[in-house]
Formats: sequence, C-alpha cells, structure tokens
Amino acid sequence: MRGLTGTGPTRSRTSARAAITATAVLAAVVLFAGGCGTGGTGARDEGPARADSVASAAAPVASPSRIPERVDAVRLIKADPAVSAQVKRELEPCVADEYPIDVSYGNLTGGAVDDVVVNVLTCGDAVGVGSYVYRGQGGGAYVNVFSAEEPPVYAEIDRGDLVVTKQVYDRGDPVSSPSGENVITYRWASGRFGEEYRTHNDYGQVAGPVPSPMPGS
Repeated sequence: MRGLTGTGPTRSRTSARAAITATAVLAAVVLFAGGCGTGGTGARDEGPARADSVASAAAPVASPSRIPERVDAVRLIKADPAVSAQVKRELEPCVADEYPIDVSYGNLTGGAVDDVVVNVLTCGDAVGVGSYVYRGQGGGAYVNVFSAEEPPVYAEIDRGDLVVTKQVYDRGDPVSSPSGENVITYRWASGRFGEEYRTHNDYGQVAGPVPSPMPGS
C-alpha cells in the first residue's frame, strides 16, 4: 500500500527477497541442464517465427470512425445561402465568443460520415429561430438537406429519425409560456426528408380565475 512505503522491518523483507532470488536461479540452472541433456534445442526446434505473422499481429487494421471532426457550425451557417438573413443576424456572440448554437451528430441519411444537426437560438431566452441538417460529402464538405425557420423550433436526432419540435402560442401567450407544441418526425428516403408522423401536445393550464380560499380556512 502506498501509505506503508518506507516503513516496516526491512531486514526480513531483504532476507525473503534473497531466498526467492536464489530459488529462481537454481530452477533456471536445472531447466537449462535438462534441455542440454536431452540433446534438444528448446524453442528453436520449431523454427524461426514467420515475419508476416509477426507484422500482422503487431499492426491490426482499425476500422474508420463515422464521427466527423468537430464542425465549425457558426461558419457553416453564415456561409450557407439557404439560411435566411434574419437567422444570420441572430447568430452573434452572447458572451465573449460563445454563440447561441447547439450542434449534434448522428446517422440520419446513411452517408459515409455522420450528419450534423444545427440549432440557432436567441441569447436572452434560448428560443430556437432556425434548425438545419447538413449531410457530409467527404473531405470536410457539407450540404444543407433540411431547414426549418419558423420560430420557436428545435431539431434533434431520435433513433435515426429527425424530430422537429415547434411550439405553439395562443394570443397573449408570453414567450416563456407557449400553449402547446407540434412534434414532427421526419425520415430520410429517396434523397430527402419526408414527414413520417406528427403529434400535438397541449400544455396544462388553469382555465378561469384562481378560486379564493374559503372563509376561516
């Protein structure tokens, strides 16, 4: 144990270590003598190891990773002609060089490398103003294969499908309290994303004024 380093009776440990060393030397001498007495040549009777076997064992072939190197999503968005000028204006640093952007990687289109999903948000309340999917073309090149710019919107990867959530507001709803959401699932087929199905969720709200407590309660 580390806490015991340098403590304890060193004389007994030295004697035990010497005895073990002597026993190992004696065993080696007997083994060597036995090998010579039989006239054999030990391991060399089997011949030298094949060079090609040694090389193949020392250098296994690693399968390439699907995950691409980290993408400069800010540069990707600003250079994309399919992204609206309004979204590009929203894409400014919130603090120092931190941009309001979410990036995730996953296999959506069955390409050689994983696709990139980018969400552009607002700085103040993190409302999604644009969601995009970029398909890898090899050599670090990407092409826009999906865009949604009707805020609030957010895209993510769910078990190989693209799931886009769009919040729904009734008249008078504050930005922080939407009335519900539409969740749309897209699947890649024939070179494009097609809507697979959608669901609508209403957020629970209390209807009418809050009742006053009973007298004497």
